[in-house]
Amino acid sequence: MRMKTFLACLLVLSVSVAVSNAACYFQPFKPVNPGDEIKGCYDSEGELHEFGSEWKTANCLECSCFRDGISCCSTYATPVGYDEEKCVSIFNKETCTYEVVEKNDHSKTCPVYGMVG
Repeated sequence: MRMKTFLACLLVLSVSVAVSNAACYFQPFKPVNPGDEIKGCYDSEGELHEFGSEWKTANCLECSCFRDGISCCSTYATPVGYDEEKCVSIFNKETCTYEVVEKNDHSKTCPVYGMVG
């Protein structure tokens, strides 16, 4: 029963990642010394997170702490397929989104024909 539950969760996760088009990575734990007890997940800032917890980083990643490592996914998509000669994409770290605007007039948005994560 436990294996079926694990496989079902893995399937849901793989489908949701494909649908969201997010860029994700998994960082497994590497104990400093064999047999060391792992008490949680340390993020890139050195902050300890409890197993099962989730957090958002300053770099717009959503991370989760598991007993075997940390999983992080980007929360934004990068615009592609716009007129790069006339327009520029600007990333807003506060909202974790891109805005594509005219280079000469940032008050005018440009059409975007695709996004990649």
